[in-house]
Amino acid sequence: MRENPVYKRERTVSSRSARLPVIMMLFNGILAVVALLNMYSMASQVEVTAEIQYSRFLDLYVFVASIEFLLLCFIMPALTAGSISGERERGTLELMLSTQMTSRGIVLGKLAASLYNMALLVISSFPVIALVFVYGGIQMKDVGALLLLYMVVALLSASIGLCFSAICRRSTMATALSYGFLAFLIVGTYGVNFFVWSMSRIGAAGYLDQVGGIAAQGSSGLFFYLLLLDPVLTFYRIIESQAGNLEAAAQIFQSFGGRGAGPVLRVWIPLSLLLQILLAVVFLLLAIRGVDPVRGEPKKLQKRKKG
Repeated sequence: MRENPVYKRERTVSSRSARLPVIMMLFNGILAVVALLNMYSMASQVEVTAEIQYSRFLDLYVFVASIEFLLLCFIMPALTAGSISGERERGTLELMLSTQMTSRGIVLGKLAASLYNMALLVISSFPVIALVFVYGGIQMKDVGALLLLYMVVALLSASIGLCFSAICRRSTMATALSYGFLAFLIVGTYGVNFFVWSMSRIGAAGYLDQVGGIAAQGSSGLFFYLLLLDPVLTFYRIIESQAGNLEAAAQIFQSFGGRGAGPVLRVWIPLSLLLQILLAVVFLLLAIRGVDPVRGEPKKLQKRKKG
C-alpha cells in the first residue's frame, strides 16, 4: 500500500524541525513539574503527620491526567488550524492539487501527521503517568480507556482545526475559529444547559407558587444531549469512575437531564465517544469539500468547464 505523500512529507519536516522537540519538552516538562510538586507536597505531609495517605497518589494520577487532557485540547488545534491555510498562503496548495493528489488525500495526510505528533506526545508522557503504578490503584485497562479518550479528543480537535483551515484563507482566522468552536463544545454546551435549566426552574417555581407545592426540580430538556459532545464531561466521567467517585458527575447530569438522565448515564462514555467520532467525520468531510477546487467554484463556471 502506497504511503500518503502529504503524511510522509509532514512527518519528515516535523522530524527535522525543532518545533516538535520543543513542544514535547514543554509538554512533558509541565507534566513532570506538576507530578514532582504533588509528590513533594505528599512527602512534606508525611513528615508533619507521620501518615501515608495512599489516596493522594491516586489524586496524583487524576491531576496529571487532567493536565495532559487540557494540554492536548489546546495543542491539537494549533497543529492543524494552519496546515491547509498555510499551504494556501504559501501558494503550494494549488501545486499539490495540480498533481495526482486529491483533496481527500491532502486532508487525511494532514490529519495523520497531526495524530502522529499527538501519539508521540502521549507516549512520551508515559513515565510521568506510570508513577501511580508504583503505589497501585490504577490498572492497565484504566490507562487504556484514558488513551482511547485522548485519541478521540485529538481526532475531534484536529478535525475542527482542519475544517476551518480549509475554509478560511488566513491561518489566524482559522486558529481563532477552531479555538472558538472547541470552547463552545467545552463551555458553551454546559452554559446552554445551565441557562435552559435555570429558566425551567424559574418557570416551574412560579407555577408552583400559584397552585401550591414543593420546589421545582427543572431540566434542560433536549439540550441535555448536547453534553454528549462535551469532551471535558466525558473525561470527567471516565476519570471519576477510575477514582471510585461518581457522585459529582452524576449530580451534574441528573440536574440537567432530570428523570431521563438515568438510562443515558449508563451508556454515557461509549455513546459520547461515538458521537464525537461522528462529529469529527463531519468536520473532515467539510474540510475535504473546502479543499476541493471544483466543488468550491460557482455552478456557472463548472458548467463552462464541462462544456
